[in-house]
Amino acid sequence: MTASQSLADTLVLARRSLLRIPRQPDLLVGFTVQPIMFVLLFVYVFGGAISTPGVSYVDYLIPGIIIQSMCFGGFVTALGLAEDLKKGLIDRFRSLPMSRAAVLTGRTLADLVTNSFQLVVMLVVGFAVGFRFGTSALEVVGGIALALLVGYAFSWVFALIGLVASSPEAANAYGFVILFPVTFVSSAFVPVDSMPSWLQPIAEHNPFTYMVNAARALFIGTPAGDQIWLAVLWSLGIAAVFSVLAVWRYRHTVGK
Repeated sequence: MTASQSLADTLVLARRSLLRIPRQPDLLVGFTVQPIMFVLLFVYVFGGAISTPGVSYVDYLIPGIIIQSMCFGGFVTALGLAEDLKKGLIDRFRSLPMSRAAVLTGRTLADLVTNSFQLVVMLVVGFAVGFRFGTSALEVVGGIALALLVGYAFSWVFALIGLVASSPEAANAYGFVILFPVTFVSSAFVPVDSMPSWLQPIAEHNPFTYMVNAARALFIGTPAGDQIWLAVLWSLGIAAVFSVLAVWRYRHTVGK
């Protein structure tokens, strides 16, 4: 099969994934309502008790919320793959003259589209509660590109989860149980130095911390250091490792 045929199959399956959302509008809750609730809760309930020297809490928070939302944007892929496996649709795909890789690449490409939509929503909400960019337009574009890269990397994590889970419900539970601690034990919501001393080294070396710090540097101009390159490298590494694992699991599950 040629590369153009594989690309065409990928686009068809990406479209299929996106068409699922209008038919199941409750999926939009994960892209809109949940991130908005996080913003409102942290800004208006917890924000007054959290000290972020040198920067307002809303400016500190929004990059962290954005990166967290991008990480969880792939939950639709986990749900979709688990559901397709449960219903036997993957076996139907095997019988068609199509690229097998398109089942996974189509899903993750659709996540990139939905993450773009979610990013717009998050920025609008952020501006509504007082967030403002503090860097150049080029740096802001770089921050947006980084956020989408992070989201794409974690789509492959969710792809693997969807292929491993026994049901869509289990896939959803696995994703949140595994990733929630990672996102909260980081600099996303509070400064690392405010955490207990034993927890600080874990948070400091958490790859999610690098991603959030990089987004914060690109959006509001906090010191970057080597955070941006580390965030890019971690994102590429996660995408590479989990795409290989997801493809292996897919082949193992449906057979060669």
